[in-house]
Amino acid sequence: MLEAPPSSTRPWARFVPWLGLLCLLLAVPAPAADEALLDRVRAFLTDEARALGDAPRITLHPPAAHFPACESPRPFLPKASRPPLGRVSVGVRCGEAGRRTRYLQAEVAVVGTYLETARAIGAGERLGRRDLVERRGDLGRLPRQALRDLDAAIGQVARRSLAGGQVVQAHQLRLPRLVGRGDRVRLEARGEGFRVTRQGEALEAGGRGERIRVRLADRRILEARIIGPQRLVVDN
Repeated sequence: MLEAPPSSTRPWARFVPWLGLLCLLLAVPAPAADEALLDRVRAFLTDEARALGDAPRITLHPPAAHFPACESPRPFLPKASRPPLGRVSVGVRCGEAGRRTRYLQAEVAVVGTYLETARAIGAGERLGRRDLVERRGDLGRLPRQALRDLDAAIGQVARRSLAGGQVVQAHQLRLPRLVGRGDRVRLEARGEGFRVTRQGEALEAGGRGERIRVRLADRRILEARIIGPQRLVVDN
């Protein structure tokens, strides 16, 4: 009868108990503090996304490593100027002073309204109501600059040709030109109880509300806001 070799001839045998302990540790669920943090982030993203459309769905991707408990978590969006759609990064300030910050990745899906072209649009064409159609779908799957406001798009001009049925994006449109480069313009300066008007030359083209540079007769260059055809105002 063959006997098993002594444990000294099997060096790996002494690691077996440790392997069992490691498996038990890996099976331990995340601490309740981590779950509370994820719930707070999920509620924050749901509130942020609700203004964009209906039925927001939030999928969180927590980091694999466990960190110390995050007390008084305060989520925020590092890129606040962008709508929270698609894959986003979420920051969380921890503690009353917010000295520690964590970052999580998330997927945000929202059903909402966006705009498509109803027909082929030529470069330089001004968009009317019949040129656009409203669609509904997952906004997170659209380009980041996809337009959703019909009234804001009507009256704008296509920078280039657009195919029919194409998602309309902000960078594809511009405001109608009210001032052209080299135009003679009237420049107004307003203040408490006074109004001064001078003539100048537009150094840039632009539409209503845009700010451009204007050269005066004495060669000074000012920045002014377009308020009408060949009319600008210097804001205080």
